[in-house]
Amino acid sequence: MKKWLSPALLVITFLLSAAGHFLGWNFTLQFILSAISVIFVAGFLGKATESVAHYAGQRLGGFLNATFGNAAELIIAILLVKQGLYDMVKASITGSIIGNLLLVLGLSVFAGGLKFKIQKYNVTLAGLNGSLMILGIIALFIPAVFLNTHSITESDTKFLSLVVAGILIVAYLAWLLFSMITHKDYLNDVSNDGEQEELAHEHAPTWSKGRSILYLVVATVMVAFVSEWLVGVLEPVSHEYGLSELFVGAFLVAIVGNAAEHSAAIMLAMKNKIGAAVEIAVGSSLQIALFVAPVLVFISFFMGDTMDIVFTTIELVAIGVAVFIAKSITQDGATNWYEGLMLLAVYVILGFSFYLV
Repeated sequence: MKKWLSPALLVITFLLSAAGHFLGWNFTLQFILSAISVIFVAGFLGKATESVAHYAGQRLGGFLNATFGNAAELIIAILLVKQGLYDMVKASITGSIIGNLLLVLGLSVFAGGLKFKIQKYNVTLAGLNGSLMILGIIALFIPAVFLNTHSITESDTKFLSLVVAGILIVAYLAWLLFSMITHKDYLNDVSNDGEQEELAHEHAPTWSKGRSILYLVVATVMVAFVSEWLVGVLEPVSHEYGLSELFVGAFLVAIVGNAAEHSAAIMLAMKNKIGAAVEIAVGSSLQIALFVAPVLVFISFFMGDTMDIVFTTIELVAIGVAVFIAKSITQDGATNWYEGLMLLAVYVILGFSFYLV
């Protein structure tokens, strides 16, 4: 019975969300059903990705988890770009970055720390991740400063955004080459004593390699559909309840879109694989800042109206605070439950602040 409960809920919530969309149910009901469906579909996507990752190895597995974990957010963002809702796109990018660095990483470190007193991972990888996060902050900060000080025009800002986006994409691809190929062994995770015991008793994935890949494709398609239904009701729901685009994009969309990372990272941390959990949480934030956001700039350019990469002061402060505390906590290559609690505390503070905007 328990074995079939999760798949049944996945199918039921997906069908209810589809019914709400095509039959024109109340906007609030549609939003609730779509949000619940995205969470179940993202969980299915996370499980499929974890199964594929088992056959691919930890580093590539962590990359796949981060990539497909961001599938919902990317699809939602593309649909928002198509509708010209650029402020909500930037808010969702902000929410994805701080959500991964504070909420996903915080919950993972906290949950893993409750079970294991100290968890360790590769300190060199932690340092490089921190430097990449700072690169992302610099890239987002510079266009905003130059535009807001009236040093360049709006059209020049769009051109600068395309240049910065191109540089970030090249930097991210170079990072993949560095971490996956040229320095793969250098960045391998450290082994905890308890981890070896855990790994020795770890079960093989539920699905075969072929079935895992098939489910990964199916889950991605389901995410695309549910994301479109969710985006369709964001504007009317935000207007009905008086919520700002900043709050809706940065927290509601980001929390729903991060569901896959939540489940995968927390489960790995509780198995004493904190290195893989950090790889998902931090890697996902890096992917959003260095790849997804720049790609959205180019997508908007090809759609005929370039979205600049200028973020508001509030968004830049939120991202800067998240990067600062996450780098501070992860740079020593060891975590405990209290560090996770600190990350969650910062997330809650930002959440209330964004709600009041």
